[in-house]
Amino acid sequence: MDQRPIGMFDSGCGGLTVLKEFIKELPHEDFIYYGDTAHLPYGDKSKEKIVEYSEEIVKFLLQKDVKMIVIACGTASAMAYDYLKEKYSGVPIINIIEPTAKEVREKEIGVIATKGTIKSKAWEKAILKYHPETHITSVACPLLVPLIEEGFSNHSATNLVLQEYLRSFKDISSLILGCTHYPILKEQIQTILGNSINIINAGTYAAQETLKTLNSLHIENSIHHQGTLSFYSSDDFESFKENAKILDFYI
Repeated sequence: MDQRPIGMFDSGCGGLTVLKEFIKELPHEDFIYYGDTAHLPYGDKSKEKIVEYSEEIVKFLLQKDVKMIVIACGTASAMAYDYLKEKYSGVPIINIIEPTAKEVREKEIGVIATKGTIKSKAWEKAILKYHPETHITSVACPLLVPLIEEGFSNHSATNLVLQEYLRSFKDISSLILGCTHYPILKEQIQTILGNSINIINAGTYAAQETLKTLNSLHIENSIHHQGTLSFYSSDDFESFKENAKILDFYI
């Protein structure tokens, strides 16, 4: 048993969609969540900058004595995970890409993510490693994170942008939301694509992978403990709090 918290980070409020999945799967764990609002969006930054920002957050979380770190950000998972895993090998680090890539089984899969993530081809590489027969259509959606962070998730303009981005998907059976902000738009995406398309929230598989890791390392918290949440941001905490309400986090 290990009573230390799990650290989690994202560029802003998007990773809260991951946190919701973790709370369902791991209700007895404590979480420290960090939103890097000073540097969002991550999707248009260089790999070097993403690694720099991510490492600073990891250092902060380690100062809080976390027992595990979850990269609740698609772009940071794509660009910083390998570096962080190697440099900070003393702490388990989970990203959102690898656990999801293991589980997807369909032949025709779509992926939407930030420009940086799509350019890195991280999703394609991970999926094809486990399922080489899969055909993947990937589309960058750079406008979505700024729209969500500015409070436009339910605006008609966002719906028009979504329709434009999603027009490339013709014959897919599943769509992976490769940025953790995008589950906020899941209902709109489902309406545009139709109910026959399976919408995949990567946070679900990341939570399941984390549970397995905690158990295998024997660092899970007591089942009698009621988990707690702590929140930090690098800038404009009031805006972060307002955005968190979209996902029913009242900080």
